[in-house]
Amino acid sequence: MAFSAKIAALRTVLGEWSLDGVIVPRADEHLGEYVPPSAERLSWLTGFTGSAGLAAVTRWRAAVFSDGRYTLQLQTETDGGIWERRHLTEEPAARWLVEAGAKRVGYDPWLISEEALRPYAQAGLEMVALEANPVDAIWSDRPAPPAGVAVLHPLEFAGTSSVEKRQELAATLRAAGQKAAVMSDPASVAWLFNIRGQDVGFTPFLLGFALLYDDANATLFTTPSKIPASIQAWLGADVTVADRASLAPALAALAGQKVRVDTQGSPAWFAQTLRAAGAEVESGLDPCLLPKACKNATEQAGSRDAHLRDAIAMTRFLCWLDTSLAAGEALSELSVAAKLLALRQQMADFQGESFPAITAAGAHGAIVHYRASAESDRRLQPNEVYLIDSGGQYLCGTTDITRTIWTGPDAAPAELRERFTRVLRGHIAIARLVFPPGVTGAHIDGFARAALWQVGLDYDHGTGHGVGSYLSVHEGPVSLSRAARPIALQPGMILSNEPGYYEPNGYGIRLENLVLVQKAALPAATRRFLSFETLSLAPFEPRLIDWDGLNAEETAWLDAYHLRVFDTLAPHLDAATCEWLRLTTQKASPR
Repeated sequence: MAFSAKIAALRTVLGEWSLDGVIVPRADEHLGEYVPPSAERLSWLTGFTGSAGLAAVTRWRAAVFSDGRYTLQLQTETDGGIWERRHLTEEPAARWLVEAGAKRVGYDPWLISEEALRPYAQAGLEMVALEANPVDAIWSDRPAPPAGVAVLHPLEFAGTSSVEKRQELAATLRAAGQKAAVMSDPASVAWLFNIRGQDVGFTPFLLGFALLYDDANATLFTTPSKIPASIQAWLGADVTVADRASLAPALAALAGQKVRVDTQGSPAWFAQTLRAAGAEVESGLDPCLLPKACKNATEQAGSRDAHLRDAIAMTRFLCWLDTSLAAGEALSELSVAAKLLALRQQMADFQGESFPAITAAGAHGAIVHYRASAESDRRLQPNEVYLIDSGGQYLCGTTDITRTIWTGPDAAPAELRERFTRVLRGHIAIARLVFPPGVTGAHIDGFARAALWQVGLDYDHGTGHGVGSYLSVHEGPVSLSRAARPIALQPGMILSNEPGYYEPNGYGIRLENLVLVQKAALPAATRRFLSFETLSLAPFEPRLIDWDGLNAEETAWLDAYHLRVFDTLAPHLDAATCEWLRLTTQKASPR
């Protein structure tokens, strides 16, 4: 069905349902970043394939919204004759709907949170919770929902049993006078029950919901066939498995009780259903979020192990890439990414990529979340920038790393090296940072941008996101961003450190390592401080560094990091790769 025909069919439904308009978020019933094909409504309707976005359709106009990461992607993937392209934060959908003359607007309460709904009501729109999704009504060939089977996540990787986790969280519910808590995030379900799944690409999720009660009992709502007998035994007698049809009655049974719901992270359907049943909804963080983000000792050790394996593959890849470019071999964005995946597949316990690799040559690097395809696949050219952002899922941890490469053979232009170095200075500023407890990601974000701000440059994405433990590569509730939740960084949290700079139609620069929040070792300190342990191990491109642009402290950090990279990885590399790494890391601090 052509996109114009889809819009026409959707408008017919709006008329039949007495609606002026409808909003179509890029979301599934868990409001997650990675969704199964059966939930890709925004992509099906508009053609836009980014991980964050929203369509607003009235009987007269239609617009598709996303953030600054996808500005260029919106232009290339959507038909400007059908869709107005808007910036999600600078031109909010609620304002657009009012300007478009809409008054009665429908929404699927499974696909948007109560917090996300608030701006629409504040704009004076009558928001109508729909019992059925209007896109589904016209999507005749919609894929079937995923049916992956759950697998256990053993204690050698989890570190803490499900019983211990449930008992600890149940105590917090009792202290708050709450009978139960709703969990709609598959990452919380996976973490709480020490299980993983196969329902979503790149992330080992079992799609389902859970209710945790104040007595540490719990109910897992999912397709029962996804839970084999071995997993039911693993869950134990205190965990009941029920199908999704049992969810509404289970919520109704909480009438008269206080129930915790994350009204920012859960579908509005939960709070609406609970209130209709007579329960008292208390808004609060999903109780799993903070404990899950603060990795225990076993998970921290597992992450270090995962990063070591990933670093071996990454260093072999960088050596191969450098050697192949110097030999003039024909390399393309997709062939280079395939080589890196093949090298990761040689590592023990590798389960797959943690997200689709961003492999971007030349001007494609300026598209922050560019995704190479058979149609867009570009050959790497001499004397240009190549950006590779990728990661792996290992049973012991999740990785995410970005390096920006100069293809040579000539020296990189001075302006490019100056901008690369400013990004590197921001990366080093985060890596070296020491800060007191209570500091949030919003406090830290500016340190990474300061060197760019000094010359009027910036980047339109956060500096860092949380990372799970063999879970989602993008994990809440903390991030390094001006828009971050006011939640303090705590020991055990793993975040990315990835400042960047993007020259439209020119190139992209991004430098990313993962870091672990730890207690800082400061002998003279009179109070407790925190710092970051850098987990990722791979050299930075020496041919793009303006050494005179680094101060003594920055140069010392880079030299120490490169020495650590070499000393850690050399025993695991063949002679040729080891020699390449020695020469690459020794190119630091040539003065």
